Amino acid sequence: MFVNVIKSYRDVVAICDKELIGKKFEEGNFQLDVKENFFKGREASTEEVSKIMKEMKLEDSTFNIVGEKSIKIALETGIITKQGIGKIDGIPFALVLI
Repeated sequence: MFVNVIKSYRDVVAICDKELIGKKFEEGNFQLDVKENFFKGREASTEEVSKIMKEMKLEDSTFNIVGEKSIKIALETGIITKQGIGKIDGIPFALVLI
C-alpha cells in the first residue's frame, strides 16, 4: 500500500492499494481517479498503515482511502464503518473527516 500524508491546516492522509495507483475507474456519472501525485507517498506494510491510521486519527486528519486492503485496515482500526464505504466500478473507497 501507499501512504501519503499531506501537511496542511488539517492533514490529509491518502492511502491506496499499490496496484490501483495511476488508474481511473468510472461508473455512471461517478469517477475515481487514483492519481499518483496525490496517493503515491511511501510504500508501507499493513502494520505500518494501521499504525499511521491510528496516530493520524488522533490528529484531526482527513482520510482518503481506496482499495480492498486499505479499506480492510481502516475498518479494523475503526477509522470507518461499513456504511461509510462507497464503490465505483467495484473499487471500494472512503472519505473521512475526523
